[in-house]
Amino acid sequence: MPPGLLVSHLHKRYGAFAALSDVSLSLREGEVLGLIGPNGAGKTTLFECVAGVLPADSGTVTVGGRDVPAEARGAHLFYMPDSIAPWPAQTVAWALDFTLGLFGGESGRRPAVIERLQIERVLLAIALLTPQPILMADEPFDGLDLRQSREVGAALRDHAAAGRTLFLSIHQIGDAVRVCDRFVLISGGRTCGEGTFDELAEVARARGATAPGFEEVVLALT
Repeated sequence: MPPGLLVSHLHKRYGAFAALSDVSLSLREGEVLGLIGPNGAGKTTLFECVAGVLPADSGTVTVGGRDVPAEARGAHLFYMPDSIAPWPAQTVAWALDFTLGLFGGESGRRPAVIERLQIERVLLAIALLTPQPILMADEPFDGLDLRQSREVGAALRDHAAAGRTLFLSIHQIGDAVRVCDRFVLISGGRTCGEGTFDELAEVARARGATAPGFEEVVLALT
């Protein structure tokens, strides 16, 4: 399947510090792609550069085979950052209705999203109601207990099955394995691998990992 989104040779520096170095990856239409890496690996910086929130120093982002400048990416993807409180002075109903009106989302999905996620996960509910074909979510499982993580994971899989493409930054390995079709591994601002679990496990075994589960694969490759 051709990539719905292709990131090529992305670089971002802060003075002498290289936050991203030659990062390339592909996101296929209709899949759930997980971005995995240790703290400080560059996951949030990568998301912000791809979404056009943070200017990259160099590199390209293409959608459907066409280069898309940073200022135009909002038409193709919606970026849900980690740990923000949208419109804290307003009610949840106001926030969801405002999102639907602002982005032209499908109002028919509103009752199901509210029932599935409940009101305490309003930021993810907002993201799921937006109409852009690609959804990027930074740490959608952050702060959730086991039951909530499973509910959110099931909601994301259902969302992808309905035709949306998801790119998720995930800290917990168990959540990533349960939800994602493929993975991109990142460490020190560089991509260290991309593929399914089986594809990455094969690379890890070639590097000496023994009986690799996904945790061992990530440790071996990052």
